[in-house]
Amino acid sequence: MAKQNDIKFLTSTRVERRQKKYCRFKKMGIKYIDYKDAEFLKKFVNDQGKMLPRRITGNSLKFQRKVAQAVKKARQMALLPYVTDLLK
Repeated sequence: MAKQNDIKFLTSTRVERRQKKYCRFKKMGIKYIDYKDAEFLKKFVNDQGKMLPRRITGNSLKFQRKVAQAVKKARQMALLPYVTDLLK
């Protein structure tokens, strides 16, 4: 049996590495999420108006909850729509 480092390839094997997701709130030091800033909240909402999950946005649990509350308040105040076809 050939060991892992003994195997030779004619072309180099290309290994794609994704960028590590990070919480933008922790990185930038944001402590308060303003529900009145609709343009900022649109980053966390898809084209249909649904909130994006943590695994896509990279937010920590603490800030994902704050974003969810801010989006819900913005919807209540009619700053963001509940449902739409083309939001962005």
